[in-house]
Amino acid sequence: MLTPTSVDAFHRFAIAAEQIAATTKRLTKAAILGSYFTTLEDADLRLAARYFAGSTFPQFDQRVLQIGGSALMSALVIVSGAEPDTLQADLVKRGDLGDVATDVLSDAMLPTLRLSEVGEAFAALVEIRGNKRKIVGIVELLKRATALEAKYLIKLMSGDLRIGLREGAVEDAIARLASQPVGKIQWVNMLTGDIGETAVLARHNQLDTARMHLFHPIKFMLASPVEEFAEISTRMPQGFAVEDKYDGIRAQVHIGLDSDQSLHGTTINNVRVALFSRTLDEITRAFPDLVESLATVDPGSGLILDGEIVPIQGERILPFQELQKRLGRKTLTDELLQSVPVAFVAYDILYCDGKVLIEEPYEVRRSRLESLSFDTPRLKRAISQRFGDVSHLEQEFQAARDRGNEGLMVKHLQSTYKPGKRGKDWLKVKRAIATLDVVITAAEVGTGKRSRFLSDFTFAVRASETDPTLLNVGKAYSGLTDAEVQELSDWLKEHTIQEFAHGRVRTVEPKIVLEVTFDRVQVSKRHKGGYALRFPRIVRIRSDKPPEEIDTLETVRQLADQLENSHSS
Repeated sequence: MLTPTSVDAFHRFAIAAEQIAATTKRLTKAAILGSYFTTLEDADLRLAARYFAGSTFPQFDQRVLQIGGSALMSALVIVSGAEPDTLQADLVKRGDLGDVATDVLSDAMLPTLRLSEVGEAFAALVEIRGNKRKIVGIVELLKRATALEAKYLIKLMSGDLRIGLREGAVEDAIARLASQPVGKIQWVNMLTGDIGETAVLARHNQLDTARMHLFHPIKFMLASPVEEFAEISTRMPQGFAVEDKYDGIRAQVHIGLDSDQSLHGTTINNVRVALFSRTLDEITRAFPDLVESLATVDPGSGLILDGEIVPIQGERILPFQELQKRLGRKTLTDELLQSVPVAFVAYDILYCDGKVLIEEPYEVRRSRLESLSFDTPRLKRAISQRFGDVSHLEQEFQAARDRGNEGLMVKHLQSTYKPGKRGKDWLKVKRAIATLDVVITAAEVGTGKRSRFLSDFTFAVRASETDPTLLNVGKAYSGLTDAEVQELSDWLKEHTIQEFAHGRVRTVEPKIVLEVTFDRVQVSKRHKGGYALRFPRIVRIRSDKPPEEIDTLETVRQLADQLENSHSS
């Protein structure tokens, strides 16, 4: 075992990353991580574990670098002295700007960059406002790095190491290093909201000292789609709970006494409230009207609720399009808040009275949720009904649609809450017009009044649940308002990877998720995935959904088969 040291720790981080990228075996990746972790002091171990898990800051820390591909490209041009066209050509060939850095930077530098210095540089970049000033900060950091270090600095700043590593593999490595079950590491990571702190606790055999910290998001449990009620009978023969599936924004609410001024959220009458989106971003400021209602709930020793933010009119839930009028606004006027009121519908409880409830059965969690004193126009509890079989679900499905909701959620009565997992304990029945969640991969300047904007969007699905390769399946340009198109165009210009036709066409960072609908799916040789959507239209921007959760090619294939069968019958 090497003596822990901070000197050149980031260079060794880069070497370990290279080794991990070179293998496809998860156990080998974990072994490489474990070996590297043993060489680090505690402070460096915190940073390295976070970086390998794909985060520059702890999960509970809402800071983001906000560095686009164009800023990284500009910085690399300055540091390398290479021609922009040369770098662009290399980027097309390599597909990753970090890899390009190793081609154009000199290896004359000695590896002396400390992990702590990288952490300090990232913290400083967060505070810098303005793209030009941010590029200066990036240049200063890259000038201190070797070519290999620069490669991984750029990858970290772009938000993806691209070495085939996920947070689960980092948890595996920590478990192996501490000779602990990986489930215990996952539990502590959830409690602390920091994989780095979890690694240090594991090193010192202090995992049992971890306690739940409020005001950092817990990963959301996800549902699997189901088309036929017969599948529900097969999976839940002893009965199940049924709730409406709401067409809003998934949100997690944390409520507690304001005992720590550094916590996220907003305080009203000594009660702190924070809301987090499905992407684990804080969205408290976007819903000040909800904060007022949530602050009236007695927090006891703390509450964490899972639910949905929906637009309302009196007791009636409105279509999602109404809520979209409020999303992405930098300023929320009183007029807008009054014209588009919202409610939070709670359907699960994850923490209450000092106890984490995620390992309790659904029935127990539901009972705790019903014990809470709230049911106001702005704060509701989802209605949960018990069914012994599927004989009445068709009627209930239609009733949910009549109430303005998407369909039904069906939940196993004994199901535990599995953060970040998509299993068969929760099933969603939508059966609406076919839609897909896709990610924008390229954008093109529009025509007519939209000729000033990038308004035609090429989109892709994932190759499979385990293969994140993006496969284009269509292009859409209708469905968004002019304001949405302009805001999206501005973002895409800032996150451009490569330009064609004098900037009229751009490949972009695949981070914007859209929900699209279409008339049919057809076989196509034009697209790598082998399918294309006919007459696609954008339903909405899914700012609540990360790219990792978009649909897969298998879903496209199933839709193609279903639509073909429906046309032929």
